[in-house]
Amino acid sequence: MLFIAQFEDKEGVAELRQKLLQEHFAFLDSRKDKVLVAGSVREIPSDRPLGGLWIIEAESEADVREIFKDDPFWVNGLRASVRINRWVKAF
Repeated sequence: MLFIAQFEDKEGVAELRQKLLQEHFAFLDSRKDKVLVAGSVREIPSDRPLGGLWIIEAESEADVREIFKDDPFWVNGLRASVRINRWVKAF
């Protein structure tokens, strides 16, 4: 099944985000068999990161949570929240 994980960042974490970015990218690279698409969600027009959006292949919501539980952004408190939904690809 496909899921979407929508992450919202805490306010004032730009410096922490920059510090953890390469570690976060390495984490995503190590899970590219499950995290099919990942990227930041950005404010218009400032282009300031607000969070992230991932498309994940998993069996359940619990499996999705297991995938991101060790993400440096999650572990180090950059994220304020996550919303997980099933996603059904139309075409």
